[in-house]
Amino acid sequence: MKLGLIVNPIAGMGGRVGLKGTDGPEMLKKAIELGAKPWAEDRAVDALKALLPIRDSLTIYTYPHKMGENAAKRAGFNPEVLGSVGEETTAEDTVRAAEDMRRVGVDILLFVGGDGTARDVCRAIGTSLVTLGIPAGVKVYSSVFSASPKAGGELALKFLRGEVSEVIEAEVLDIDEDSFREGRLSVKLYGYLKIPYDSNYIPGGKVPSSHSESYDREAIAAELLEVMERDVIYLIGPGSTTKEVMKALNLDFSPLGVDAILNGELIGKDLNERQIIELISGRKAKVVVTPIGGQGYVFGRGNQQISPEVLRRVGKGNIIIVATRGKLESLRGRPLLVDTGDEALDVELSGYYKVITGYREYTVYKVVPASTLES
Repeated sequence: MKLGLIVNPIAGMGGRVGLKGTDGPEMLKKAIELGAKPWAEDRAVDALKALLPIRDSLTIYTYPHKMGENAAKRAGFNPEVLGSVGEETTAEDTVRAAEDMRRVGVDILLFVGGDGTARDVCRAIGTSLVTLGIPAGVKVYSSVFSASPKAGGELALKFLRGEVSEVIEAEVLDIDEDSFREGRLSVKLYGYLKIPYDSNYIPGGKVPSSHSESYDREAIAAELLEVMERDVIYLIGPGSTTKEVMKALNLDFSPLGVDAILNGELIGKDLNERQIIELISGRKAKVVVTPIGGQGYVFGRGNQQISPEVLRRVGKGNIIIVATRGKLESLRGRPLLVDTGDEALDVELSGYYKVITGYREYTVYKVVPASTLES
């Protein structure tokens, strides 16, 4: 059996520092200056460990060093290394690696990154290979990604063993990062990739909010304003549902960033992880978040500024989840998900939450680690 592996080593680095992506050398440079740390390799290792049961009958083809070789060796494999890369990797390296995987004829290609990486793979090979995205980016709106690295590794294992045989063409979506940083979300379809499909391992793509839900969002904001406590910092996460409370207070806000309010006043706008920690140090704080429609992620997608350290300081009991009824219905009974990159924290955050769905309306909903979605 042959498995291809491509790691985008800079994927996701912009998340915790509030850059909403690292497409392009300037954004990468800025992310590093702000203290961003790579995490894609760790995500790759988590996925590959699920494949250890077939290590003796599996050959992994990958690219040098941080584009896959390091992760494969850390996970316990002795990979076949193709091609060459420079000190700084580029989108063209990903394209070339994917083309090499097609020439080798791998049975499945795992790529670790976000929507930008999916675009590069799609540009290189289209639907000529079975692929699977391992989520590591700031933006993970495409339908080609597994629920978590562990889920991706387990799905790849089942596919290679013949236990999952269904293969579908899934959408590759991406956004304009410059517009995204300015608070405008514009999602575009770039193509399709073939992926092994099992609904227990694949959450699907993002479902945008409906304009018809504006009344529900206003009702949720009214309820939030009633339950807010004085002298408590409220960290308002990204999304049209959460930001409705900012509109109700007539405050400036970043639609796709993390803002902070205290006693009805704006005290921080578009904050990164470090700024949030400094702001809440020694203070009581609460986090207000809304899940991604269709996917159900509460933490780990698009709000990485609310990092594991931030969440531990805030505490599980101070997490407020808001969602319109339509958003919950889009999940079709699936639980809400957390994928912070800290497995122990994901377990701590799991359980049942009272989700605000309207004015004095609540729904009790289950939250689980994305790594255990299949169970």
